[in-house]
Amino acid sequence: MTTPPIDPLAGSPWSTPETVSGFVSSPPNQVLLGVATAEFARRGGGRLLDIGCGAARNAAPLARIGWHVLGTDLSWPMARAAADRVATREPVRLRVVLAPMDDLPVATGSIDFVVAHGIWNLAPSSETFRRAVAEAARVARPGAALFVFTFSRHTLSPDAEPVPAEPFVFTQFSGHPQCFLTERELIAELATAGFDLEPGTSLTEYNRPGPGALARRSGPVIYEGVFRRR
Repeated sequence: MTTPPIDPLAGSPWSTPETVSGFVSSPPNQVLLGVATAEFARRGGGRLLDIGCGAARNAAPLARIGWHVLGTDLSWPMARAAADRVATREPVRLRVVLAPMDDLPVATGSIDFVVAHGIWNLAPSSETFRRAVAEAARVARPGAALFVFTFSRHTLSPDAEPVPAEPFVFTQFSGHPQCFLTERELIAELATAGFDLEPGTSLTEYNRPGPGALARRSGPVIYEGVFRRR
C-alpha cells in the first residue's frame, strides 16, 4: 500500500482526518474478541475476514489472538491507518486491502470467521446489503462463524417511513440512506444467504430505550450476534 489510489470515499465523513483519528484510538469490541478467542481455540487456527475494518481496532487484536486476518475497507485513509498500524506494531498475520463490502477480493470458501462489525448498516440500498451478505456467504467455509454488529430498527421511531421501494433503508438517522433491520428481518436475510443464528444463542440489542421512553438520538440501537454458515 505504497501508492495512494483514488479514495472511493473522498469527501465523505469516513475519510476525514478527525474520523480516522477517532477510529485509530477506539477500543476493540470485547464481545467479539471473546467469541473469536473461543472459536480460535475450537478450530486451532484459521483465516478471518474483517469487512469494513476501518483503522484495524478489531482486526489488530484479532491477529494477536492468532488468526490470519484480512481486513477490507473502502476508505483509503482508514486502510492506510490500518496498514501503518500493521507496519509499526502489529503481527504480520494482518493484511489490509481496499475493497467494498459487496465485492470482496477473497477466494470462495476460504474464510473460517467473518466479521461484519458496523459495516452492513452502511449499505445505501437493500440490494447492496444483500450483495454484501451474499459475498460474505460466498467466501465463508461451511461451518464458518459470522459475527454481526449492525443497526436495529428500534433506532428510529415506529412511524418512520423507509426510502420508497426499500424494505429497511431509512434516512432519518443521519440524512443518508442506511439499513435498519428488525430482528426478524436480520435473521431472515442472513438465513437466505446461508447463515443461521448460532444454536443456543440469541441476538443482543444495545441502547434500546425502555417502554415509553423517547428514542435516543446520540447513537443507534445495535444488534449483535453470532451466526454459522451452513
